[in-house]
Amino acid sequence: MQQEIEQLGPWFHNLHLPGGEQTAPNHFLGDFPNFKWKELEPHIPADLSGKNVLDIGCNAGFYSIELAKRGANVLGIDVDPHYLRQAAWAARQFGLEDKIELQQLQVYDVARLDRQFDLIWYMGVLYHLRYPLLSLDILSQKCRGQMVFQTLSMPGDQVTETPDDFGINDRQRMLEEGWPKMAFIEKRMAGDITNWWAPNHAAIEAMMRSCGFRVKARPGHELYLLEVDEQLKQHQQWNASEYLSATGQDWQEAVQQKVAEKNEYMVGQNGKQK
Repeated sequence: MQQEIEQLGPWFHNLHLPGGEQTAPNHFLGDFPNFKWKELEPHIPADLSGKNVLDIGCNAGFYSIELAKRGANVLGIDVDPHYLRQAAWAARQFGLEDKIELQQLQVYDVARLDRQFDLIWYMGVLYHLRYPLLSLDILSQKCRGQMVFQTLSMPGDQVTETPDDFGINDRQRMLEEGWPKMAFIEKRMAGDITNWWAPNHAAIEAMMRSCGFRVKARPGHELYLLEVDEQLKQHQQWNASEYLSATGQDWQEAVQQKVAEKNEYMVGQNGKQK
């Protein structure tokens, strides 16, 4: 067993295997991601039988395995075939290969999946993406229940209540503490060239609302339990054409409403200035 573990290495997930072996017992983060799971576990139903779950960036399958143990049918996706090989091997060790499906996909590919998910597991991925808000728009269209989310973030939990509208010459207020912001990492962070973004807490909540998710709970640092809010999702319609274009669908018809609404707004603004 130990030889197989070493041959499949290196490991980023420290899996506690049925025989007592661990895949990364000397992980630089500690017992990762088990300590994250301990924070989330009380918020996840003990019985997920019949539920369809999407695990994005599944890595070696730690979360996929824990959710499958609860009866869920899990689709684990990752861009790295190395991690998918680890996850397939680990699923067999737990006898869960019939409950866990693995595919090499980007999060953007989820837009082309002809299925909905009761639970989406979206941890440790958003800040590695060049197009983070697109990923959230896609997932909101595929989620019919809840989403567990984690991202690298800026320090601070302050939230400033933002107005429904404000003037173009009133941009100074965006520098206020607690205004939704997302830092851009041009070069590297922690030696990783794919660490692109670090939103603050206010920005995380605001982005989620703009994509149709409502924060239900915060189980731990940088951890969010979200649920789909149909009323919030209605506000997504303004960018329907942009979403359709970005996901390779016909968008020309949808753009007509967006253009009409924008023109109506501009006419109204010009009328106020007379």
